[in-house]
Amino acid sequence: MKNQHFHFLLLLAGSLLLASCKPAYQVASIDRSRILVDQRYDTQPDATAAQFIAPYKHVVDSIMSPVVGRTAQFLDKDRPESLLSNVLTDILVWGSARFGEHPDFAVYNMGGMRAAFAKGETTYGDVVEVAPFENKICFLTLSGEQTLELFRQIAHRGGEGLSHSVRMVITRDGQLLSVSVGGEPVTPDRTYRVVTLDYLAQGNDGLTAFKTGTDVVSPQAEENNVRYIIMDYFRAEAAAGRAVDAQLEGRCVVK
Repeated sequence: MKNQHFHFLLLLAGSLLLASCKPAYQVASIDRSRILVDQRYDTQPDATAAQFIAPYKHVVDSIMSPVVGRTAQFLDKDRPESLLSNVLTDILVWGSARFGEHPDFAVYNMGGMRAAFAKGETTYGDVVEVAPFENKICFLTLSGEQTLELFRQIAHRGGEGLSHSVRMVITRDGQLLSVSVGGEPVTPDRTYRVVTLDYLAQGNDGLTAFKTGTDVVSPQAEENNVRYIIMDYFRAEAAAGRAVDAQLEGRCVVK
């Protein structure tokens, strides 16, 4: 009898608990709209918001404002080839030496370039805006046939960032017509050492040929983040009295 009484109390308590969890209000309708946030908000800043942000802004500015170098012109991304993608892929090749690597070519995805470099001084924050992800430099070896498949996938995407040694011709519907590396046609009977981002080496952005790579070297230390290699390149150019620059060279041509 006691057990029956106890079970009844548990049932009653559970019912009361469930009843208390029911919301007092029900959603009748939902309205949504887009709010355009642009320079108009800068003309009438919210004083309360500005006061709240002030102590954090000082810390962020102290980190992001140091100048790492200069650019000679506006560097932006575009397919099939662009000034920004040319600079970033050549930086990957340049940064390979510290790892004792001498890659045949580099690939940097257009989707990983999240901003442009304005002409003039380039700050730490500018580089973070261009390369905001935690991507690390990565090296791998592809057979000739795997390399051809990689370039077919790049052609299908309408082009990606390619380093100076590459010359490829594609059609408007994304077919590969020809490709050479270091002035020699890519052939199935040799291997190619490639430098890229670890994100791409995992086969992301449709570049699944990378997943077949061998002899993978993927240093994961924080200092191997691509953004820091980019900053080091800017500093090296500044130390040599040069501004970072690029030109369109026909690395990827659409016919």
